[in-house]
Amino acid sequence: MATWLRRTRAVAHYLRRSSGRPSTSRVVLDRQGAPLPAVPPLGSVGIGRAAGRISPAPFPVFSAKRLESTRAEKHLASVHEAEDDDTVDDDDDDAQVLDFPGGKVAFTSRMQFIAESAEERVPCYRVLDDYGQQIENDCSAQVNEELAVKMYTDMVTLQIMDAVFFEAQRQGRISFYLTSMGEEAINIASAAALTDDDVVMPQYREQGVLLWRGFTLQEFANQCFGNKVDYGKGRQMPIHYGSNKHNYFTVSSPIATQIPQAVGAAYSLKMDKRSACVAAYFGDGSTSEGDFHAGLNFAAVMEAPVIFICRNNGWAISTHTREQFRSDGIVVRGQAYGIRSIRVDGNDALAVYSAVREAREMAIKDQMPILVEALTYRVGHHSTSDDSTKYRPMDEIEYWKMSRNPVNRFRKWVERNMWWDDKKEVELRNNIRKQVLQAIQTAETYEKPPLSDLFRDVYDTLPSNLHEQESQLRETIERHPKDYPLDVPV
Repeated sequence: MATWLRRTRAVAHYLRRSSGRPSTSRVVLDRQGAPLPAVPPLGSVGIGRAAGRISPAPFPVFSAKRLESTRAEKHLASVHEAEDDDTVDDDDDDAQVLDFPGGKVAFTSRMQFIAESAEERVPCYRVLDDYGQQIENDCSAQVNEELAVKMYTDMVTLQIMDAVFFEAQRQGRISFYLTSMGEEAINIASAAALTDDDVVMPQYREQGVLLWRGFTLQEFANQCFGNKVDYGKGRQMPIHYGSNKHNYFTVSSPIATQIPQAVGAAYSLKMDKRSACVAAYFGDGSTSEGDFHAGLNFAAVMEAPVIFICRNNGWAISTHTREQFRSDGIVVRGQAYGIRSIRVDGNDALAVYSAVREAREMAIKDQMPILVEALTYRVGHHSTSDDSTKYRPMDEIEYWKMSRNPVNRFRKWVERNMWWDDKKEVELRNNIRKQVLQAIQTAETYEKPPLSDLFRDVYDTLPSNLHEQESQLRETIERHPKDYPLDVPV
């Protein structure tokens, strides 16, 4: 085999010296390694075209049309330079490298399997310790008083809103809710690192991102109650928010569907040469879906400016991460797909802010995807349809709720900088609670969307089949009025 490769390379060197450029013909060797008559390439004389019309074209590097790739061009330049170097010693063992379509690969005589995991786990980047003390020699982004106070007040607002809305569901005032308890830092700090031009593809635990962008407490309440001023007109489940104004795509219940969609949106930004990126949020459970793997590979190949932000909170409903995967978390999967990745302490607001801010800069400047794995813990139940005490111990929940609370940790740091005190804390919490309760009371006073809205918003002129369906529904309601809600205008 080695002899055959050396003879093949010798023929290639001869053809380059003879023609002054890489050959476009295919070299065929006989059993002894001698070259047979060359086969003319497509487009040359005698192959499907009139003689003398066209000369052999340079050998195509990519058969498919794609956007310019600076990194690919650099790799190709180095390959061509090596090929044009006539000083290469064909008998040098170090030169026994086969240029596969995916890149040059060195050979080895050792049969060695890659270990299922590295000897050491990928470290977790943090800026603040559990007591809110800033670690020395950290490389975090600078956060001034205005930004820090805004981040903290939004984290508290999210915390209170979740608690009140959760109780509203328990009282039967709304049908469903999902909290982000224990994950407030990921929500708010990542949102602070993005700009309003960046597109957000959320899962169902990113209400804090929308809060940061200016979505009001009243708008949150309207969506959860599904009233007539809800932007979705009551068609979505509670907490499935969406806002065109805030570049926040509507939440999709099936997990991981937003990941490949985010890549497509990011690729669109790239084609339009926009100085923006897409942030795709998802949990550790989503990484077991095919959409996650397809999305990451798609992003890497197309070099899309997208930030994948994974909230690894330890639980996918009742499935623990030990039962979810055997790899070192999610961060190592980025490298497997050729994506730059980082693991960050998701309960450290400064670390999340710094990591996502840097990820955004790289994604836009270098036109590449970035994977951020934020390690945290889901303190609340998966949803109001779940009782997590059935599958995890209460002392574990209490430990994370009290000892590793991201809101408390960030507050300690803000107070050390003399930007916050107990008086401000009491005023903030009292005011926010009043505002949330008022938003709920106001949302309850609005009517539900009219029945006719079920059939609108698709066609400019309602087709006959939908007219017929609407008539049938109204007849059914008249016959069985007790089976339908009384607060929906018919």
